[in-house]
Amino acid sequence: MRGLFLFHVFANTIFIVMISEEDLTKQQNVPYEERLSRIEKLLEGKENPRAFELGLLLALKMGQEIRDKKPLGSTTASLVASWNKTYPASIVEEAIASAKEFLTNPAKLAEKIKAAMLKVGEGQKKEEAEDAE
Repeated sequence: MRGLFLFHVFANTIFIVMISEEDLTKQQNVPYEERLSRIEKLLEGKENPRAFELGLLLALKMGQEIRDKKPLGSTTASLVASWNKTYPASIVEEAIASAKEFLTNPAKLAEKIKAAMLKVGEGQKKEEAEDAE
């Protein structure tokens, strides 16, 4: 079976999942609005979302502006303004930088994510080995 490995981090644990090409195609065929809605729902319940997560939401919303041929910032400016009232400036700035990277260089960002997850996985293996001793 051909497919793709996905890495998920949940509760400081990395889960490696094999996804088939068929499932990947189905995932890619999820309407843009539904993807956006899923991210919004995930962030709704979070008290302290990570900048990366906010950046993903911002990038999707900016992509929606582009798709709808609206000027950039026509809807996202108010979102970022609301973040400035809720989160530290450093988180908002990092979210904006992440969104920019999502839009301009997604392959580079994917490599960063992969490297970070592999690093976390190596750290966990080391901790497990130390615990076993």
